[in-house]
Parts: sequence; C-alpha cells; structure tokens
Amino acid sequence: MTVVRIPGRPVVDDGHLLSSHPATGAQVGRVPIADRDQVAAAVAAARTAADWWVGIGHAQRRRRLLRWRSLLATRITELADLVNRECGKPVAEAIVEIAAAIEHIDWAAQHARRVLGVRRTRTRLITAEFSGHLEYQPLGVVGVIGAWNYPVLIPIGPIAYALAAGNTVVFKPSEYTPVTGQWLVDTLTEAVGAESVLTAVHGLGDVGDALCRSGVDKLSFTGSPRTGRLVMAACAETLTPVVIEAGGKDAMIVDDDADIDAAAEACVWGAMTNAGQSCIGIERVYALAPVYDAFVTAVADRAGRLTVGSGPEDQVGPIAMPGQLDVIRRHIDDALAAGGRAVLGGAAAVQPPYVHPTVLVDVPPDCTAVREETFGPTVTIHRVETIDEAIAAANDTRYGLGGAVFGKRRGIAVARRIRSGMVSINSVLTFVGFSELPFGGIGESGFGRVHGEDGLREFSRSKAITRRRAPSVLPTMTFERTPTDMARIVKVIKLRYGRD
Repeated sequence: MTVVRIPGRPVVDDGHLLSSHPATGAQVGRVPIADRDQVAAAVAAARTAADWWVGIGHAQRRRRLLRWRSLLATRITELADLVNRECGKPVAEAIVEIAAAIEHIDWAAQHARRVLGVRRTRTRLITAEFSGHLEYQPLGVVGVIGAWNYPVLIPIGPIAYALAAGNTVVFKPSEYTPVTGQWLVDTLTEAVGAESVLTAVHGLGDVGDALCRSGVDKLSFTGSPRTGRLVMAACAETLTPVVIEAGGKDAMIVDDDADIDAAAEACVWGAMTNAGQSCIGIERVYALAPVYDAFVTAVADRAGRLTVGSGPEDQVGPIAMPGQLDVIRRHIDDALAAGGRAVLGGAAAVQPPYVHPTVLVDVPPDCTAVREETFGPTVTIHRVETIDEAIAAANDTRYGLGGAVFGKRRGIAVARRIRSGMVSINSVLTFVGFSELPFGGIGESGFGRVHGEDGLREFSRSKAITRRRAPSVLPTMTFERTPTDMARIVKVIKLRYGRD
C-alpha cells in the first residue's frame, strides 16, 4: 500500500508515525506508536531506573548530564538540520533554540546540588530545643508532553530540570516532531550509559492521555489551553500534579521615550520568529501616540524585508499545522472586516503552507486577532494616549505568559504592572534564555514553572525534618506539662510578642 504523506499532518502507517517536512512532505523518519500497555511498561521501567538514578547522587548525575550537554553542543548542526527537516524551522533559528536548551542543561546540572541540598532552618521560641532542616527529594517518574514548535527547547525545560533533581522521565514528543524527540532520548541514553532514565513514547492524543493516567508522579504539558484542561482532568483522577504551559497573547508596550529602531527590530523578531509559532511571541503592541506613526512605519519596513520559504536563507518558514492556517486567515479577515487595516500583508498573506508577515492597525479590541492566540507571523499595533491606557490594554486578556516594554525612564515600573509571568525590558523573549529565571505564566497561560531554581524545585518534594537537641525549657508539646510550665509559657509569650 502506498502511504500518502500530506505536508504538515502526522501520518500513521502500520503502527508507526511517519514524520514529514510540513512544506514538501518529504519523509524525515518513522517511529513506533505506543499503546497503553507500552506506556505503562515505560513508566514501570523508568521507576526501576529511578532507584539507580537517584542512588548515584548529584555529582554523578551532574557528570552524565554535562556529557549530554557536550553531545548536543558537538552535534548542534546535525540536530538543527533535523529540526529544519521535521518542522520547517530555518536552520539559523533551530541553532538558537538548541543553544538555549544546552544552556539550560548546563545550568540545571551545575546548580541542582546547591538548590536542592540539605539546609538548616532557624528555630523559634517554643521549639528552641529542636533543630530543623529542609531537603528536597525527587518525585520519582515525571511525564513530559512536548510541543512541536520548539521541539528541543520546550521539552528540555522540564526534562533537564527533572533529571537534575533526581527523577527519571517518560517523554511523549509531539506527533509532528517525533524524530527530534527520539534523537534527544537516544543521545541522553548514550551520555548516561543506561536506558529508561529518559524514555520516549510516541503517538497521537491517546498516548498522551495514557501517560496522564499511567501513575507518573508529576506531568508537565505544553500546548493549548483546551488540551491543557483535558490533561488536568485526566491527571486529576489520580491526583497527579501538573505543570501547564498553555500559550499566550503577549503584548509589547512602546513608551514615548523608546528607541524606535530598536523597538521595531525587536517587535519584528518577537512577532515573526519561527513564523510566529511561539507561545511567547509578540502578538499585540501598544505604542504611545508620539511614537506610534514612526513605529508602525519602521515595523512594516523591517517585516516587509523578511524572506518566506523553505530555502536555506529564508527567514520565515512554513506553518507546521495545516489547521493553524485557517485560524490565521480567520483572524486577519475578522480584523479587516471590523475596520482594521493591513499596512503589510493582509488577506492575501496566507499562501499555504506559508503565511507572509502581516502588520495590522486600527483593529478593534474585541476582534479575534486581539483576543485569541493567532500563532502566526502577524501583529496588531494600537495607538494609545497614556502609559496607563497601554498597561490596561496589555492586561485585558485571559492569558498571562510573557510581555515586553520599550522605554527609558519607566521601563521597570511598567514591567511590574504587566499581568504576566515574565516581562523583558528593551528586548523581547529574552527571559526564555535566562537559566536562572523561572519560565511560566498565569491565567489561561497555565501555572507551574520550569527553568531556574523554581524549575528544580518544581520537580522535587520538600521534606521537613526536626530533631530534638536538648531538654525542653518550655515544654509545650507534651501532656507532662504542669500549671507552672504553662504560666511560664504565657509569661514568655507576652514578653516576647506582646509589644508593638
């Protein structure tokens, strides 16, 4: 039987996923699809491997993770080529993505012992005879459901930090990028020298559902809010905790003292990188009136110079999921029908499998192009009169992932008022590359964090331990206390805490 490969769509053939280029349909590879029993077996094997992985301690885990980091670094162009062939991302952007992932592996490996190590805690008055310490223990087995738009960086977030914290991981790559996911698993196995520390299970949504119900100790998901709710519902049946990163509708504010050229350059990058298929992409801009016209002109000029296609020098690649083309087209059409104007691109910009850069102005705030995640190389730019108006408009969304501010005198103050998990000042998207900073959102963008110290603790359980070190001077926690003891306790509490 001849298997017809539709560009950008996952194809199932004889129990395998066939991966293909989203624009050309050229086959990249094939991976076996797991059933529920195989998912359960992968989790069981990971649980067995977890005993060994946690047993070797921080130093040995660090050594093996740094070996994995080195493998990815030395083979970065090989992996970038694979990402290009599987999801259509330009090689240059794939290299930037992989470089950020390598940084996160390095940071997690280097800092896990410091962040998660045993620490003494200070005692209090009524427990002065005890010492206390806090430690962080691995959860056990972590499930990770990855995304296709950044098939290396997105899953590496939870994978690297979970592994550094002493967990093993069962990973379901996106059905659109399974070969890249398997490549990551194979290189980790090569670096670690043992199987089942990181295992891949491949398939469609039913495999993700099986992983949610498999008994993993925590599950990390990246995808749409709709699917995130399904993941939460499935995990709730067994009270499995989750980390949800569910997209965004990120806004950029351009203050009246901003560097317009720098802001326009950053806006085009933030909106059009990866063909706009980025959860932290800039989809809305609110520019103050004194700089609005110059900013719109600069953005349209820069975006208009971008090249679209699948060639080695092209900057905007294909839309990986065919269904997203309909969403992008609907958003553009709705904006234009409501009175918006396209200063670049427009209705003719959608040319499957590509979307040409589109800059929209005068779009009413209730349009889908402003309210819903577009996930394409489009941006709406709005004129505002005051910085308070800009902040209110930026916060008028059910999402809350990232954001950006361009300006000099009040950048920090504005950033603090944006309702989101992350904000960059005079740059865009840069927080994703900061290994020390947590990554995650609020609202319908999800909850939980990867990256940084919070990311390490996200995949650990805190353990509090106390130990008696002396007889009780104030015997509070015993039935042997006397009336005299109680009188002394009352007196001490009044003396210590009774004054303002």
